[in-house]
Amino acid sequence: MSGRPALSTDASPPRLLVLDGETSHEVFDVVTSSDAVIRARSALLFEVGEQLEVQIEHGGSVWQATARVRGHAGTDADRITELEISDRRAVGA
Repeated sequence: MSGRPALSTDASPPRLLVLDGETSHEVFDVVTSSDAVIRARSALLFEVGEQLEVQIEHGGSVWQATARVRGHAGTDADRITELEISDRRAVGA
């Protein structure tokens, strides 16, 4: 065992980008994720019910999907936004 941290593992959170036409914005820091729900921190406050087109990158795979804001927990810097993921489709497949 080398004692060095792994560069990439399945336990690492996905990268979540908000799509705006041909431009993508990295506004979320993913805390936890599953197939259907991502919990993330953001400096931006999205409205509950708002739908965002997103790109999810994880483990060498890339998907585009719709993320619906289900709610927020915490306050200010500790706020976590819960996103429901749907219509997931592979990119470049």
